[in-house]
Amino acid sequence: MSTRLSALAASVALLTALTAPVATATPGAAGGTGGPTVNLATNPGFELPSPDLADWGSVPGWSCTGGPAEAALTTAAPHSGSSALTVTPAGDDSTGECAQTVSVQPDTTYTASAWVRGSFVYLGATGTGRDVAPAWTASTAGGWQQLTTRFTTGPKARSVRLYVHGWYQQGPFSVDDVRVDGPAPTPAVAAGSVPTGDKVVFFTVDDGWQRTPEAERFIADHRLPITAFPLPMPAGTDPGFFRRVTAVPGSSVQDHSVSHSDLSTLPLERQQVEICDARDALTRLFGTAPVVFRPPYFAWNADTLQAAANCGIRTVLTADADFSWGASNIWHPGTLQPGDVVLMHWTDTLATDLQRALAAADAAGLKPAGLADYLH
Repeated sequence: MSTRLSALAASVALLTALTAPVATATPGAAGGTGGPTVNLATNPGFELPSPDLADWGSVPGWSCTGGPAEAALTTAAPHSGSSALTVTPAGDDSTGECAQTVSVQPDTTYTASAWVRGSFVYLGATGTGRDVAPAWTASTAGGWQQLTTRFTTGPKARSVRLYVHGWYQQGPFSVDDVRVDGPAPTPAVAAGSVPTGDKVVFFTVDDGWQRTPEAERFIADHRLPITAFPLPMPAGTDPGFFRRVTAVPGSSVQDHSVSHSDLSTLPLERQQVEICDARDALTRLFGTAPVVFRPPYFAWNADTLQAAANCGIRTVLTADADFSWGASNIWHPGTLQPGDVVLMHWTDTLATDLQRALAAADAAGLKPAGLADYLH
């Protein structure tokens, strides 16, 4: 018997000992907030289109270890709808895992389920705060079978990693109609400024397509805390630049969507893909999950607030001043005020835009501060 098949036999024996029939749980039963039960999974039916500017071949809402070489959408006999995910492990050392981050509440019970097809397919969650064995099947006999597992989050859990995978040398498997049933999170808060009595102002810089050494030097020379809202594509093209310009204490990298679309024209499910996929890309690049979302064009609606919350975002932030491209627009009477958020962009004018914004802050007796430090 091969090493991988020996591992398979050991895994089956272990899971047989650990698992038992699982009943569907009531969300909030373990001390959570309760409320209406919703499906928290992103792109659960594999029906949503990939946003513009997304990585080629990526599966919206999901991160697959083998990338497009292993994971692809297929229209051949889905469980429901028009498509499903089919994963073909590329080698003997791959299980073809696909996963996504799901925002959760502490001390709350969730039920995860998925319809699968293939041999030795697993569904589970990590980061729950309490160990839970995955649900699995040895074979679906060529048809679709639903896997279901239940987990209760620990007192500090804010997100879990939901995963599906096959097993070594067991061939392709398919997944469809994924669910993570639990209480809907409270919608994110919309804000254009930050309530504070401190004499501070917040400099925010969007997009990331034009990265100049002049702006980088100005930020470093003046020790400016910058909140960057880059799109994943330019951030991934030059992550070192964004690490350097956010090196001043108080600086951070936050979420600005994948494609810079007007989210108010999209349904909630597609808004969730835009926000969650950008969150995941930036987390992979910079090691910290964003907690603030800047809607492109400042266009948002109630669905944006819910989609942001579903992605673990606490604040949907616009601004109340714009110093981009040579402008000096303050959208309230008078000079800059404590807590004002200043919009700028990564452009060839940013160095002079920052200089002008800093002069306006100085004239108002304000100092730039780190936005994330003030949003809790």
